[in-house]
Amino acid sequence: MTKPVAEASLGFTLLKVAAHPALRSAGIRCIKSIFYHFFLLQYKAAFFPGLIPVTSVDHPLDAAIPFSPRWVTRYLDFVPFWIRLIGFLLRTYRRTGIGPALDFIDSMSRLYALAAQVYTKNLSTTNRPRYLKHPRFILIHAADPHLMCIPSLHVMVVIRTYTAFRAIIRSLGDTERFAPQLAEVKQGAVTITEALLYVKQHSINCVAAALYTMTCFDRALFPPEEADDFVSHLFTHTQRPTPEDSTRIRASIIERYTAFLSEAAGASSWEEPLLGFLRSRA
Repeated sequence: MTKPVAEASLGFTLLKVAAHPALRSAGIRCIKSIFYHFFLLQYKAAFFPGLIPVTSVDHPLDAAIPFSPRWVTRYLDFVPFWIRLIGFLLRTYRRTGIGPALDFIDSMSRLYALAAQVYTKNLSTTNRPRYLKHPRFILIHAADPHLMCIPSLHVMVVIRTYTAFRAIIRSLGDTERFAPQLAEVKQGAVTITEALLYVKQHSINCVAAALYTMTCFDRALFPPEEADDFVSHLFTHTQRPTPEDSTRIRASIIERYTAFLSEAAGASSWEEPLLGFLRSRA
């Protein structure tokens, strides 16, 4: 029986990537993209206030989601989450898995560059509690100035992980064989999305913006029907938010996502609906 994706060794994966010239080059490109489009741009804006407009993007329904520090470990798993998928592909397919793994790494580089097309024009933030009772929250506050909320790269990354995995196993004729692993990875994406809302790293508006961005990025892998399905799994087994609030949260996310898609039909660029939303809340 094939092991779960979660059991792929992070250390093994990094070593395999470093040892293969093409994968190593893709990994370096990805690190550069993340550093430039996320950390450098964000810290530049933090050190030079006023350089780029910053908009608050909280939603009233965010208050229905309690701040739950215990979710921080799951939230911080979003990077190991997609790296483990590479390990699974290399462990399972060996040489055959190198091409798909390479494409997947390069797609992550492109995700950060895509999101930066919004960040360079208008940054965004939410009301994040300054919670310092846990070492991981100290890391979050130290490493993330919290100025890149729309679109949420966290949500974009986890969506790309499960949709790319589905496309890869389908192309290799292994959809049935790896159905349990696909369900595992998709549920992982849902859980991480819930976690980032529980730790108040994002608003539900940020989730809707991320869904829209992923449809723009690769509509074949993330069409509106897939966005509906993904959102339908959020907060389905929780007491807080309540079932009633959970229903309202899911409806609000889809409503905002649909509005972005509708506005995109007459827009000059994919990012214009997001920028228009940010300007309307300035």
